[in-house]
Amino acid sequence: MSDNKQPEDSKPRIFAVVGSIISAAFGVQSSHNRERDFKHGRFRNYVVTAIIFVGLFIATVFTIVQLVLKQAG
Repeated sequence: MSDNKQPEDSKPRIFAVVGSIISAAFGVQSSHNRERDFKHGRFRNYVVTAIIFVGLFIATVFTIVQLVLKQAG
């Protein structure tokens, strides 16, 4: 086991949770990570992270649309 990997039986850290949420949002989640998330992750952590991600995503898209509309008209 290398130093930068966490043990298989430990809970995923925040960066792993964020990475899983982003990967799942774009449909590229690996089966290994999905199994890790379901075995060792806490549902609440994924729900809260997903809600934050969706909120930021919507705010980003809204801001970009507003900037494009402002430039166009």
